[in-house]
Amino acid sequence: MTNVYNNILGLIGNTPLVKLNEVTRNSPATVYAKLESFNPGHSTKDRIALHIIEAAEKKGLLKPGATIVETTSGNTGFSIAMVSIIKGYKCILSVSDKTKAEKIAYLKALGAEVHICPASVPAEDPRSYYEVAKRIAAETPNSIYINQYFNELNIEAHYLTTGPELWEQTEGKITHIFACTGTGGTLSGSAKFLKEKNPNIKVIGVDADGSILKTFHETGEINLDEIHSYQIEGLGKNLIPGALLFDKVDEFVRVNDEMSAYCTREIALKEAIMGGYTTGAVLQAFKQYAETHPMKEEDLVVLVFPDHGSRYITKVYSDQWMEEQGFVNNGVHNNDEVYKTEIVK
Repeated sequence: MTNVYNNILGLIGNTPLVKLNEVTRNSPATVYAKLESFNPGHSTKDRIALHIIEAAEKKGLLKPGATIVETTSGNTGFSIAMVSIIKGYKCILSVSDKTKAEKIAYLKALGAEVHICPASVPAEDPRSYYEVAKRIAAETPNSIYINQYFNELNIEAHYLTTGPELWEQTEGKITHIFACTGTGGTLSGSAKFLKEKNPNIKVIGVDADGSILKTFHETGEINLDEIHSYQIEGLGKNLIPGALLFDKVDEFVRVNDEMSAYCTREIALKEAIMGGYTTGAVLQAFKQYAETHPMKEEDLVVLVFPDHGSRYITKVYSDQWMEEQGFVNNGVHNNDEVYKTEIVK
């Protein structure tokens, strides 16, 4: 029998590359999207959840009936909950309060216990989702804390899977990779592998307006004045993740909520790809980068699209939400027919 698996975990990885035609029409380069939504948990986080949990099992850190604790903006939690079901573990997750209701519903549907924490507090605040997860893990017998932001296995998961996939799929012709940076694992692991194959490959990290990663990469210093709230989930940070290999990144591009939202919708309307908010962010980063770094016909660019748009229906795909943010009426694309939608009151 072919294309038959013992359980859902066998579907993780080996996601397709799809050529982008309309949204990158103005670029002479060939641009592909790495569709991580084809993982069974609909995001790239399936890779790290499976790798970290299986590594813990091999080390004897996970016993039958154990509890797995993690901080998440939604996707990692979904992946951990999915793996936990198959392997028989309990799952407890702490999420920020900017995580939309549908993501939380997904987590609970897979049996996860969810703790909602304020996103506006510093990382070291006991109410932050980082500290809440640490406390729960410390108080829960027979538990482990995944700690994806500082877990080197996060990097290793992508070094062993995503990087090799990109190299093989492009037959070694890849010249640029763009990926969003939250924990930094996707970008770092892929970059580490690809740079070993060809150190001339350009690695571009996508950061959020309101995050400190871009400036830290450029100066080695944390500028707390840059920190402010923003809407894109799973992108940027107010701390420096240990899973982000800054020396493997050539440049960071910072994008804002508004332009990323427009790009998310543009990809759906022009390429029929329903991506998450960070999908739009990575396309916007490519557009900004191309303005100052002219592309050539021989360039082969890969944009890592991290997850599926189904978890953002009441956010970036909602006309009402867009209007509430001031995007529909005040956006720079206001006159573009792509964005002329009827607002449903």
